[in-house]
Amino acid sequence: MTDPRTTVVVITHNRRRELLRTLDRLAELPERPEVIVTDNASTDGTADAVARHHPEVRLLRPGRNLGAVGRNLAVREVTTPYVAFCDDDSWWAPGSLTGAADLLDRHPGVVSVTARIVVEPHGTEDPIVRELRESPVPGPPWLPGPALGSFLAAATVLRTDAFRKAGGFHPKLWLGGEEELLAVDLATDGWWLVYADDLTIHHHASEARDATLRRRHGIRNTLWFTWLRRPVVPALRRTLDLARTVPRDTTSLLAFTEAAAALPWILRERRVLPPEVETRLRLLEPTQRASKARRYTG
Repeated sequence: MTDPRTTVVVITHNRRRELLRTLDRLAELPERPEVIVTDNASTDGTADAVARHHPEVRLLRPGRNLGAVGRNLAVREVTTPYVAFCDDDSWWAPGSLTGAADLLDRHPGVVSVTARIVVEPHGTEDPIVRELRESPVPGPPWLPGPALGSFLAAATVLRTDAFRKAGGFHPKLWLGGEEELLAVDLATDGWWLVYADDLTIHHHASEARDATLRRRHGIRNTLWFTWLRRPVVPALRRTLDLARTVPRDTTSLLAFTEAAAALPWILRERRVLPPEVETRLRLLEPTQRASKARRYTG
């Protein structure tokens, strides 16, 4: 069942044990995908461990922590039509990469396929799966699954050329909700993003994470995305809504302060979405307010 259509890209930073587990699982896949790992300047021996235990993996060592841009670096090396992202603490289920490639082959207007996320070690669905399955975004009848307004980088297969043309992940956003800006730029290019319930990725959350920093970046990046792409009135409404709903603590204050400090850059780079893409985002706003899976706000 070897399938040469998809390359798996993983970024990592100081998660040697989790990454080796993920690479073990990827090596067992019947598709036998090529795997590219960008080591974001780990100091725990991650890169040496990958080279020793998984010499078949293409290992990139940029020498500094690039955040999500580490994926961009890896995608430059991809020669397959599709690229599958997963995190260093997640892995694709057998057959899911082939299923995603088949779906993309059959539907040339679809740019990305996001899979069902199963949380390990208990095998339960991630709460966000229900939101993906019940997405309110309208789509054409030919779509093979619910239309999405964004995607989850840890659980998505994309068209390689479309990812490159859209510019990949923006370096300024680093990590934390970095997918949202890329997603709407892909939609602006005429693509559709979908959820596929019959594809699965497993996630065994690492304990080696800075939840406070991730939340700070998530709030900041949501503000930047809003100011970069939304019309004035929806942008103001989303900003006020976020200010009301995030925890009233130092982390949120720092996020808003950092976001505001970048206003000169925002004004230079601002490009308002076309009406049809903006409509999709407006339909998503009630879901965002009620969501229990938006981890950066809790």
